[in-house]
Amino acid sequence: MQPARDRPGRAVVVHSPPPLRCSRVDLVERDWDVLAGRLSADAIAAGRPTGWFDDLYSAGERGEVSMPWDRDEPHPLLRDWAERERVDGSGSTAVVVGCGLGADAEYLAGLGFATTGFDLAPTAVRLAAQRHPGSAVRYEVADLFALPAAWLGAFDLVVEVFTLQAMPDPPRDRAIAGVRSLVAPGGALVAIQFRYDGREPLDAGPPFPQPRELFDRLAGDDLVLESVEELEANGPRWRAVLSRA
Repeated sequence: MQPARDRPGRAVVVHSPPPLRCSRVDLVERDWDVLAGRLSADAIAAGRPTGWFDDLYSAGERGEVSMPWDRDEPHPLLRDWAERERVDGSGSTAVVVGCGLGADAEYLAGLGFATTGFDLAPTAVRLAAQRHPGSAVRYEVADLFALPAAWLGAFDLVVEVFTLQAMPDPPRDRAIAGVRSLVAPGGALVAIQFRYDGREPLDAGPPFPQPRELFDRLAGDDLVLESVEELEANGPRWRAVLSRA
């Protein structure tokens, strides 16, 4: 991966971002949110906090609700970062955690990365492959809590958008460790999350809005927190960039 700028040596908080282009999924009312709330509450109560994602995608496929997280464009905060840094993925690898229907993975592949997109939900992975026939992206069903050994430390760019905040803590702590483990030496992690602004309890979710300290936990002892940005993109958001030496 070849960003145009040198990475900063310390964490920076930016309060005045440039205007962002929002995707359709961020602008329309989502009827599937109601079902997501019910399914996630039932799954968490049953001790299966990640057990509802495939049920939700399956309901979307059957037409019972509109397709969840349905977008054809990359998340605007990912695209804004890549364009700002003039990222060139030629000769580099990337992975999208919780890739859903594949928009972010396809975008990274278009930047030249050899890209893997994985999701816990088999329905999402199957639909992503169907939506992008002939894609260069490798779509896989995988569990963030039990990643393939070959993936550990294997990716020059790791992208995580709204996956960590979709589960309570625990098991978010295990998910954080899984995301961190994917970053290769010299690689980078871009994480985008709902930002906690004090308006709702921290345990109100999913999605669970995240405080700033999430990124210290994500860095752990082996990643460097390069930047954290407080953004407004259809609501309060974080965008953080971390690196491995």
